[in-house]
Amino acid sequence: MRNFVINPVLNKEFKLRFRTFKSFLGLLFYLLALGILIIGFIFIQSLSNNQGFFKPDQSRDLFMMLSILQLALILFITPGLTAGVISSERERQTLNIMLTTAQSSTSIILSKLVSSISFLLLLIIASLPLYCIVFLFGGISPGQVLMTLGFYTFTMITFGSLGVLCSTLIRKTIVSMVTTYGVTLFLAGGTAFLTMILMQLNQAFMNPTVQATNPFPYFTAMLNPPMVLLGIFQPDIVNEVQRSTGIEFPLWLSFLISYTVIFVGALWLSIRKLRPNMKKG
Repeated sequence: MRNFVINPVLNKEFKLRFRTFKSFLGLLFYLLALGILIIGFIFIQSLSNNQGFFKPDQSRDLFMMLSILQLALILFITPGLTAGVISSERERQTLNIMLTTAQSSTSIILSKLVSSISFLLLLIIASLPLYCIVFLFGGISPGQVLMTLGFYTFTMITFGSLGVLCSTLIRKTIVSMVTTYGVTLFLAGGTAFLTMILMQLNQAFMNPTVQATNPFPYFTAMLNPPMVLLGIFQPDIVNEVQRSTGIEFPLWLSFLISYTVIFVGALWLSIRKLRPNMKKG
């Protein structure tokens, strides 16, 4: 653990990423965009209301909109931040120099992953004061906010590990980035599309006299981050999936288990493939 904290690779990545003016300029514009979106939503809802005030149920809709927007940001930016961390070193011909240092493969991979998602984590933390606007109107509990932030962090780390894996296995950065975005698009959108199709097929071929169930929509739904996030605010969505599949196991727990396996597998494979031709000792 001490070697990971006192790590020249991690220190270099932090300094290169957070000493540039563009990073804080991007943070400024991101917070301004969120602030304008929140104020605009409240203003429009107040004008459309006959009483002229903002209701707690509308505050809940605002929080859900912000949560989906933050998740879309994570799924869009994380591949771009992680898909070139190893392949770019290989293209600059600095990877071999890094591998000859005393840093282990585990230390290098973890340092690259942590430094890549640190900026995105900073965006999430910096937006917390904007989330506090929701508490002024009510409708959302602090537990739901904490669950959402934990969901963000876990999803960010998992998709970041997939980006590091693609960057380790693929030599070209552009190909690695395209592959990572393809995997992200499938997990975020493809699984939702498959879930809807499988549920429609289940209803089309279901015998009205027999309560038939098809478990396949459950397995695609548990891999879909937007559906799991919506299940935190709208349990009816998850209940419908569980009813049609006949699986009563919590969907968020299945998501946690499956994505933990993906994260550990991607991290383990990245560490093993970083030095593929080097023998121990």
